[in-house]
Amino acid sequence: MTSAILTNKFERRTFVLGMAQAGVGTLLAVRLGYLAIFENDKYKAASESNRVNLSLIPPRRGWVLDRFGQALASNRADFRVDLIPDRVVDADATLSTLSGLLGLTADKVGDIKDKMEKARGFQPVEVASNLDWEKFAAVSVRLPELPGVIPQRGYSRFYPTGASVGHLVGYVGPASAEDYEKERNPLLITPGFKIGKDGLEKSFETRLRGVPGARRVEATASGRVVRDLGTREDVPGKPIQLTINAGLQDYAARRIGLESGSVVVMDCETGDVLAMVSMPSFDPNSFSDGIGRIEWKMLSDDDHVPLRNKVLRGLYPPGSTVKPMVALSFLEAGLDPEASVGCAGGLRVGNRVFHCWNHRGHGTTNMAKGIYQSCDVYFYHFAQQIGMDTIATMAKRLGLGQEFPMPYPGQSYGTVPDPAWKKRKYKTDWAIYDTVNATIGQGYMLVNPLQQATMASRIASGLKLSPRLLLDRHAPRPESMGFKQEHLDYIHAAMNEVVNGRGTAGKARLPIEGVQMAGKTGTAQVVGLNVGNGKGGLWKHRDHGHFICFAPFDKPKFACAVVIEHGGGSGAAYPIARDVMTYVFDPAKAMAVLEDFEKQWGGNVQQRMAAKYNAFAAQYGAAAPAAPDEQQASEEVAAENKPMPEPTAAQTDAAPPAPEPVPITDPAEQSAPAPVASPSPAAIPGT
Repeated sequence: MTSAILTNKFERRTFVLGMAQAGVGTLLAVRLGYLAIFENDKYKAASESNRVNLSLIPPRRGWVLDRFGQALASNRADFRVDLIPDRVVDADATLSTLSGLLGLTADKVGDIKDKMEKARGFQPVEVASNLDWEKFAAVSVRLPELPGVIPQRGYSRFYPTGASVGHLVGYVGPASAEDYEKERNPLLITPGFKIGKDGLEKSFETRLRGVPGARRVEATASGRVVRDLGTREDVPGKPIQLTINAGLQDYAARRIGLESGSVVVMDCETGDVLAMVSMPSFDPNSFSDGIGRIEWKMLSDDDHVPLRNKVLRGLYPPGSTVKPMVALSFLEAGLDPEASVGCAGGLRVGNRVFHCWNHRGHGTTNMAKGIYQSCDVYFYHFAQQIGMDTIATMAKRLGLGQEFPMPYPGQSYGTVPDPAWKKRKYKTDWAIYDTVNATIGQGYMLVNPLQQATMASRIASGLKLSPRLLLDRHAPRPESMGFKQEHLDYIHAAMNEVVNGRGTAGKARLPIEGVQMAGKTGTAQVVGLNVGNGKGGLWKHRDHGHFICFAPFDKPKFACAVVIEHGGGSGAAYPIARDVMTYVFDPAKAMAVLEDFEKQWGGNVQQRMAAKYNAFAAQYGAAAPAAPDEQQASEEVAAENKPMPEPTAAQTDAAPPAPEPVPITDPAEQSAPAPVASPSPAAIPGT
């Protein structure tokens, strides 16, 4: 191998290597040129993204207002702390630190851990809200050692009257993973943002939500904010205005007191719902933060079923409150109101005796006396002549068994039985005892409180009123029901006697000079007389109490229905109706009565709920079972709101009538507080 050959090989290798290097250099130059020129926008945007952080600002929800503009659901400035589970390094250490800074109890820490386990990593979990500045600042300065903790200032949903509007307005809560999967909206996983979960908050979510704002900040690679680059303000959601009278709503909720029941008040000229109360209820302020173990234990253990909307989902035999409706069907069918029957305490039909609630009897009874003394025998006798088809048609005309266009996901519309219904459902013929049962509001007949209020308002006004919850001051006047005015006058006068004369609810008289209330009591049996008498014993064995009414009786303006579950009879319902209707005309006088009651009951609704919560927390603490997740909670709430089932088999006997309050006979109590206007008492013939 000569030096010339070696030199030649070296030069060839050098040339090949140089060409390879030149090729690589050319490729790099082309690639860099491509990135610098053609991909400039892409990488400039990526660089900007690393330098600038964009965060969404949750929009303020639209307010829910009453008819006078008073807030039923509003927003308030809020300091809060959230956790992002997938950013937390040491959950136990983080929660321990936060417990010391925020004063979290053991059960609250347990609730947070439960939510962190169930939440997806990107879902924020609320630690605490409505914090004072000192606690908020204490967390803010410790952020470097608390990865995943997000303190923020914003707005939170606030319900000024708490549980009074729980079932009416509903509540808000963090979006679930299922909610996010449906919308794929990054707003749903923004810390602090909540959506409607129940009631009007859910029904009007699109209107109430608003448009989020945004904040751009320049930050270092470690996340430290260098400066603000700009903020786009959020656009608040649009408000909704209801027909509700906030003061009346709160009063009715408080006046129910320790009972389990509902109150509905309607305007007899428009159908506006002025109050729609179901108690006991839940406080939407605490529900909005996510149901804690103590809260859930307290609600689920309550046999008064606070999670059930009794106005829309409660179904009850209406008892004697249907008698004015039945009497109106008699009149419209041509029955002479002076036609009478002798009541000796019962009526034999075939080989059976159908008893009256007053076993001593009412003597000779015409239609008016049948209403104001609630004589069962009168209705037994004439219902056989008129027939159930006529009675059922009138019941449906007046709103029983009907579903109304309300902004809620569902209503229990109940049952108005008739021969065709029974044949269809049970494949058996209608019997005389079916008519007897339905005539006194027992048997197959089931209604909800909203239907009873609608019935009362239609009887009072003669108008085809439909309950309305969204305020519309320009809505057309409802059409006439087509009843003869003399028929309505007769029924009104008889119902006036129930309260202000010889009837069963003398203690329901309004303490308002010049204003008289007409009404009708009703008692619905829950168990047979072989189990209990309906007045005492186990709470769930006591009779339901009903009362429907309207005032002023001569020029009806307001109608009301009250249902008290297991109250022992109508005596539990009409004092509440009296005080609620008193509030309509004289709030100060009604409040004085309520304040005396609340001293005996242990405070107002919020105070009693707080005391109960504290007692449960002291008894159970962190040992209370974990609250269900949102889906499980929704399923349990739905189970509580299932309507009362109809009998699985046809009934084969008459339901014994529940006793009504004994009519007033003391002359001193008999005096009416004010003369009645047209139709005068002369419209009611003497007994």
